[in-house]
Amino acid sequence: MFFRAAWSLVLRRRRLGMRGIHSPGDTAHSQGKMTPYTGYHAQRSYPMPDEPFCTELNAEQRALKEKEKGSWAQLSHAEKVALYRLQFNETFAEMNRRSNEWKTVMGGVFFFCGFTALLIWWQRVYVFPEKPVTLTDEWKAKQLQRILDMKGNPVQGLASRWDYEKKEWKK
Repeated sequence: MFFRAAWSLVLRRRRLGMRGIHSPGDTAHSQGKMTPYTGYHAQRSYPMPDEPFCTELNAEQRALKEKEKGSWAQLSHAEKVALYRLQFNETFAEMNRRSNEWKTVMGGVFFFCGFTALLIWWQRVYVFPEKPVTLTDEWKAKQLQRILDMKGNPVQGLASRWDYEKKEWKK
């Protein structure tokens, strides 16, 4: 809010409106020449773009374009390649070549997996409480012995598998 108020004061002092700031012919803000917008878009799925890759040609490139209008048998291989590069950014072989982007992606995946593992370890050590007593092996053994002593579910349950005379599990 404060920024907008200050900015409007600056605009009033210079007697400029928002339209004056953003006008294309403003000489105060356009010291450097901005590159023109191009609609160049070439991919494997769309190999023939509507516009050429290079729209502004220097003198050497203009001379090459004039020479292109004649017989192509008189053009050297380097000139043909230069003409191709004026029209297209990459060849199909360059478009289809493998990139090393997978290394960056896998590095990011491993980084975040490692960070997650460190976070889980930190939570287990410092955040979560100790295990309850009922989850210790001694408590579980005492609980099992109590169930067997009470002969819990002797027909089909745990007590049916225990041999009370030999004090061991039935085989």
